[in-house]
Amino acid sequence: MSASAAMPLVVVFGIISVLLVRSRDVNAWEAVMIGLFGFYTALTPIGWAVMGVVNWVLSGFTHT
Repeated sequence: MSASAAMPLVVVFGIISVLLVRSRDVNAWEAVMIGLFGFYTALTPIGWAVMGVVNWVLSGFTHT
């Protein structure tokens, strides 16, 4: 997944995180921990598998 394709997903997930924190469903420190977990997961080999699954799902939505 290229950076230009990943940026909209980052924005969407960022908006969802902000809305969850504002609605008090997730505390700010929990949101930070979730973000750090995602960041460090992306640095592992599992990050490539996650990107492959996301690409597969997104290509299913755009398949004509």
